[in-house]
Amino acid sequence: MNKWITFDLDGTIMQNPYVSHVFPEIQRIIHEKKRDSVDCVEAFILEHQTLLSQGKFVEAYDWEQIVNSYTNSINLNLPINVEEIVKKYCMPTSIYLLEEGIIEVLQELKRRGYSLAVITNGYLKYQLPVLDALGLTACFDKIITPDTAGYAKPDTRVFKELQAVVAHIGDRIDHDIIPANQTGVRTVWINRSLPNHFKQVKSNARAGSEGMEDILLAKLAKESNNNVISLPSEAIPTHVIFSITELLDILT
Repeated sequence: MNKWITFDLDGTIMQNPYVSHVFPEIQRIIHEKKRDSVDCVEAFILEHQTLLSQGKFVEAYDWEQIVNSYTNSINLNLPINVEEIVKKYCMPTSIYLLEEGIIEVLQELKRRGYSLAVITNGYLKYQLPVLDALGLTACFDKIITPDTAGYAKPDTRVFKELQAVVAHIGDRIDHDIIPANQTGVRTVWINRSLPNHFKQVKSNARAGSEGMEDILLAKLAKESNNNVISLPSEAIPTHVIFSITELLDILT
């Protein structure tokens, strides 16, 4: 049986082009036709958050549907192909790996006998061009997305797509750590901006070290629009890391 390690993508391994390029491009297209200064990106995000609050996790990441529903609502007959805009910005100035050596770490984990999978909330048609451009596609044996699985994080069913998952690595508490913990998977939270003094603590002891609970709570509160006042036990990761390279010490 394969031993799987699963990874989130955005904020964990790579930077996508949405905020910096894709959404501004869509806004420019709409403004050229509509001739107004309405912040349509704000409307997209609001609809995204509304869908999340309704538990419609798959629909919340269907950006093409969200965008075109908006243009229809303002009586603008302007179909927008989000996939093509994403592909347009799959270049080094728009997308990048979040640290050096990521591909080498993934390759080493595979040499150690692990199978690697992506669990992302980005649709396959949006994520695959970015993975291809960054040279990541060949590193993964499976890519699990909302449109292919029918589920999206934080729905725990998406973490049950594979058997024998050794660990899940992600940067979000709400979408990565909590649902993975709820399915009994070892969880690895990556935060590259932690205070340096935590580097003196082993990764499996950092979550319980002084001051970390406040950091975890602040992160979860931000992700939950400040609707959290205490840290649930399932929000505590098994390991806390600064860098993907630390996985080589955890996953021997």
